[in-house]
Amino acid sequence: MAIVKKILVALILVLLVLVALGWWLTRGSTPLYSLEETSGVDPVLAEPAPELLPTVGVVKPVGWQDGEVPVAADGLVVNRFAEGLEHPRVLYTLPNGDVLAVLSNAPERPIAGGWLTNLVAGILFSRAGAAVPSPNEIVLLRDADADGVAEEQHVLRDDLNSPSGVAWRDGNLYVANHDALLRFDYALGDTQIAGDAEKLADLPPAGNHWMRNIALNDDGTLLYIAVGSASNIGESGMEIEEGRAAIHELNLESGFARLYGGGLRNPNGLDWNPWRDELWTTVNERDMLGPDLVPDYLTNVPLGVNYGWPWVYYNDVFDDRVEVPAPQFLTEYTRTPEYALGPHVAPLGLVFTQEGTRMGERFAQGAFVARHGSWNRNPPAGYDVVFIEFDSRGNPQGKPVTVLESFRLNDGETKGRPTWVTWDQTGALLVSDDTGNIIWRVVDPAAEPTAAPVRNVGEPLPPRRELIGDPARAFEAPPADLMAPGGF
Repeated sequence: MAIVKKILVALILVLLVLVALGWWLTRGSTPLYSLEETSGVDPVLAEPAPELLPTVGVVKPVGWQDGEVPVAADGLVVNRFAEGLEHPRVLYTLPNGDVLAVLSNAPERPIAGGWLTNLVAGILFSRAGAAVPSPNEIVLLRDADADGVAEEQHVLRDDLNSPSGVAWRDGNLYVANHDALLRFDYALGDTQIAGDAEKLADLPPAGNHWMRNIALNDDGTLLYIAVGSASNIGESGMEIEEGRAAIHELNLESGFARLYGGGLRNPNGLDWNPWRDELWTTVNERDMLGPDLVPDYLTNVPLGVNYGWPWVYYNDVFDDRVEVPAPQFLTEYTRTPEYALGPHVAPLGLVFTQEGTRMGERFAQGAFVARHGSWNRNPPAGYDVVFIEFDSRGNPQGKPVTVLESFRLNDGETKGRPTWVTWDQTGALLVSDDTGNIIWRVVDPAAEPTAAPVRNVGEPLPPRRELIGDPARAFEAPPADLMAPGGF
């Protein structure tokens, strides 16, 4: 009997040691900088602090009480546009004012990094409310009387495969599953999609990042598709990253597709900067470099751009953990992100202000971003909607301004997670909450509708006649004939 007691005591001691060791390994380090310091056009970039195991700071969703709403910035009013939805993610407003809500979640897929990573990821996703089966639906929300509440809900389609991005033009509804781009015949006002889908393109399936968001250009001839990486930093080799961590362009008339921009670990929201007619995106950066790295960001996507993933971040900071050899001259062509949103905040939805929006003078010119919230930072970050002001030339400035908050109750619980943003027919901002299962509506009831943005246009710079020295310094000593009268 004494031997049994000793064995039990020894087992308990071993268990306590293992629990203490697990806590020590996963507790993570404390941030050295505030979220504000690591945000904006010139963020602080901390020294990297590589982690053997990721910091675990998962916040458990507990839902909203009846009548509860998030706290909004002064002057803004919040109400429930729609509720009772199952994991709403992407929102898209049709020209007739109907709103499409994509109810979706990740497909069954392995996570890069091996069995232990998959085991831990499954536990974390479950706690964060992200392990529910994908509803695979597109639901139409109709606010026929424009009173700010959708009195009708219609399931347009329920046989999709982890859908996310949607876009409509001239009777065509484009839908991005995690593994394919589809086109449906759809007339505005219809409450169902009855026809078969036409597959326009295969997409790299699932991976660590499964959402495939899309945007059309002004005339509806080109479609842009965001595809996230299959890993954190290419730890499973770059072969599985073919076509990933990128934005693709598909010509809908010819079927020709090309890589439009690369080196973007996980691009999400897509929208056009109205002052510069330029595609912008939100990007989730890499993990396990500490609580202060790497800032997620909002940036433009010029044709041919590369943002350096997985080898570098913020233009020229090498990630020494990456084992795959870097391309030559990598930092010479890697672009610096335009605007930091803070590390681990997980920015998803993005929408620019436009003519007719009613958020008040403070929020009349800029972009709104839904920060879904961290799972690997202590204290947690994100779980809010922020506004980034843009100047008249179409450049971001200042620090993120909180528009909608109080989703998170404390460091361990959250009422919901803001996911996507769009405008409704009245100029109010709609925000999907994928664990609260609600679409929130935010508006300044006293605000006049915003005027149409003024496009920043000018003459293009002349072509270079010859390469002399460092191209980046070319205009410090331009050729004489360029500076002569009429040279421009």
